[in-house]
Amino acid sequence: MSTVYLLLGGNRGDTEKILSRASGLIEQRIGLIFSSSSVYKSSPWGFEDSQWFLNQVLVVETFFSAREVLENTQLIEKELGRKKKTTTHYEGRLIDIDILFFDNSVIDEPDLEIPHPRLHQRRFTLVPLAEVIPELKHPQLNKNIRTLLEECPDNSDVLKLL
Repeated sequence: MSTVYLLLGGNRGDTEKILSRASGLIEQRIGLIFSSSSVYKSSPWGFEDSQWFLNQVLVVETFFSAREVLENTQLIEKELGRKKKTTTHYEGRLIDIDILFFDNSVIDEPDLEIPHPRLHQRRFTLVPLAEVIPELKHPQLNKNIRTLLEECPDNSDVLKLL
């Protein structure tokens, strides 16, 4: 059994409903969600867009490998309406599911990097992650999530939804 930390996000359509549907599909197809953060609202990171994003971290116990989790998350994204990227730039989307951590693994493959290579630069990732597992240590940076959040260069607003 492995623990995978996922970040769900989106800023198109009924995002709260899509995040909820994604969580249900993750539980059906990947494993038991044993912890989840609140849903947070944040401005787009790395590009301009009029619609803010909603994000949530899920902690999932799974029997799947990291590669199988990636394949399953991509199928879930597609089922929920995610279209293939048509550009190399960031853009708005219905749903995005990122693998942040997979146990204490470090994976560096062309289409799979774990830990997520930019998680320590993004408040919209670190704030919900710190809510559920602040003491989790990044296996490459050797710092816990709370410290990474304190040192994060991103100062954008990340607002907890009630």
